[in-house]
Amino acid sequence: MAVALPRQAWRLAGLSALLMAPFGAAVAANHIVDIEWDAQGRFAHQAEVPPTKFVEVCGKLTPGQKVAWSFKGGAPMNFNIHYHLGKETVYPVKLNEVKDGAQTLEVQAGQVYCWMWSNKTPSTASLELALKIER
Repeated sequence: MAVALPRQAWRLAGLSALLMAPFGAAVAANHIVDIEWDAQGRFAHQAEVPPTKFVEVCGKLTPGQKVAWSFKGGAPMNFNIHYHLGKETVYPVKLNEVKDGAQTLEVQAGQVYCWMWSNKTPSTASLELALKIER
């Protein structure tokens, strides 16, 4: 029987694994980022997405919020915004093989939303993301 652990416990377990892993493995494991909004309701992030890997940026949103988002990548990647309802994954946005994008997400459900990029190319791809809560 599997035991459900709170997210913080998983982070601590992940941190322990990172501290014991070789340096290269530790760098590759930094693929999930928590959104931390600044005082103006903005969040920016830059990352490198290794070949065959992904980067995911996640944060809790509430119904009625609008989040303007834009990104620019160094290579075409698969991109989506998603959240989970039980075992179901809901995709408000899903794009394949795109280098950039910009839209406004209108939040329908109070959930943790994730912006996710999957790099299917043989080279590392740069990524620049900007999010802003519209007021």
